[in-house]
Amino acid sequence: MNNEDVGKPVELDKTIHEPARLQIMTQLYVVEEADFLFLMRKTGLTWGNLSSHMSKLEAAGFIEIKKEFLDKKPHTILKMTAVGRFAFKDYRLELKKVFEGLSE
Repeated sequence: MNNEDVGKPVELDKTIHEPARLQIMTQLYVVEEADFLFLMRKTGLTWGNLSSHMSKLEAAGFIEIKKEFLDKKPHTILKMTAVGRFAFKDYRLELKKVFEGLSE
C-alpha cells in the first residue's frame, strides 16, 4: 500500500465489525466449536447480549448453532461455518489494509 491508498475506504463486513460479534468470531475462528458458557466467559457478554449477537451471526450464515440437552439441561454449541470462515479471513485482510502504510 502506498501513501495514495491511505485513507481510501475499505469494505469491512459490518456484521463482523461490531465489537461483540468480532469477539465471538475471533473465539470461534481458533476452535472447532465452543459452548455458550465458554463464549460468555471469554467475551464478557451477558446471556441476552450473546444470544442476540449469535442470532445475527447465524442469520448471516457465519455460524451454526446446535442445541441439545446434557443431563436434562440445555446445552448450546456454536461453530463457525465455511462461509463464516471465509468472511472472517476477508475481514482480516481488509482490516490489515487500514493499517498498512501508516507512518509511526
